[in-house]
Amino acid sequence: MKIYDVLIDYEFVKSFDLSSLKESLILPIKKDGIYIDTFVCEESNSNIFNETCIFREKRISKDEILFFLSDIDIRYKLFVLSKKALRSENLNSNIISEFMNILIQNAIASRSSDIHMETFENSSVIRFRIDGIMKIFYVFQKEFANVISSHIKMLSNLDITNSRIPMDGSFSLYLDDKKYDFRVSTMPTINGESIVIRVLDNQNILKKIDSLGFSSHILTAIEDIKKLTQGLVLITGPTGSGKSTTLYSLIKEINKEDKKIVTIEDPVEYKLQQVQQIEINDPIGLSFDTVLRSVLRQDPDVILIGEIRDELSLNIALQASLTGHLVLASVHANNSIQTLNRLYDLKADNYLLSATLKYIFSQRLVLNICTNCKKQGCKKCNYKGFYGRSCIAEALKVDEDISRMISKEESIIEYLDEIKFKTILDDGKEKVASNITTIEEVYKVIEKI
Repeated sequence: MKIYDVLIDYEFVKSFDLSSLKESLILPIKKDGIYIDTFVCEESNSNIFNETCIFREKRISKDEILFFLSDIDIRYKLFVLSKKALRSENLNSNIISEFMNILIQNAIASRSSDIHMETFENSSVIRFRIDGIMKIFYVFQKEFANVISSHIKMLSNLDITNSRIPMDGSFSLYLDDKKYDFRVSTMPTINGESIVIRVLDNQNILKKIDSLGFSSHILTAIEDIKKLTQGLVLITGPTGSGKSTTLYSLIKEINKEDKKIVTIEDPVEYKLQQVQQIEINDPIGLSFDTVLRSVLRQDPDVILIGEIRDELSLNIALQASLTGHLVLASVHANNSIQTLNRLYDLKADNYLLSATLKYIFSQRLVLNICTNCKKQGCKKCNYKGFYGRSCIAEALKVDEDISRMISKEESIIEYLDEIKFKTILDDGKEKVASNITTIEEVYKVIEKI
């Protein structure tokens, strides 16, 4: 039995003493005549019930029971509002607005990067992505998905009558006198719509470099990068490895009045002060290649390229970095050596590459062991045992020897062994030794492609 298959009656849950439920590790689901459905685990104590009823037990983990018993008041409010919304004919009513405000406030308080609203065969589910991990927060009647979908589309200026094609939009909300921006994506599925709301939090993306959890030798390399006036610096890693956060934070720290910084992004999600940000728009001819060529005529000091995608964008980036510009860009690759192989595959001019490439910076995000419970699970970490993430990384500085080998397209593996280059795995193991994360977590993210 999966949690997303079960509709919890929170009015029934509220009829019990919460502390007793937690102590007994019982999560009531609903009462149906003489039957009481409950979630239990191996450690549950069913003596809490004095009623002469027949119990139908469904097995889940202890952590899941404790998680769903947390924030009961919030879950109860959402439960009641969803029932009222299904009885309301006015989709723009205060009921839906109140539901959305409570939901989003809870998502932000939980440090969620995304809110996922999904429709299954018998229910609609709301999940939060926290520290890169999806977590079911609320399960509701399937009919409620249409109600909330219409409201989100109205907020995002999307066609509420259209649920058969993907749509993208955005909206803003003021919560506790602070403005929050959100990006919306809708997608039709066989059971209904899937809606994802990305929380665009400038405070989170524009962190200081030294708050991202990098090791001291990586911070030293970053200080070296900040002093560069020309050349190519590549930030590499798979999707979800924190590349954008590192790039934005780096831009923030080199953003001075005496520098002109231009970014090329698809799309622009976070607005940067004193930075000229360009958003790709292929339908009107504002393509990545067109923008990249024209940017050089804007006399920039620093160019940020969201991603080097192909041979053409790589060649333009190399030319720009050769003619007095500092070019920062991301590449999808697993480590420094694979990054070089990726550049060779894109038919990079070896001479230009050897002359311009200054650093390859590869990174991953690892979950931090929760300092509050030390992996035992608690309310703070949503009973996962982990809270927050740190970066593990390797920073390859292209010295004269490596530059010479690049010009000849020679392997640098033996040379890196000779100079005892500290790899991303080495950095991860140091964080394990410092009790920041676990070795299982390190291997999991390093193997991720």
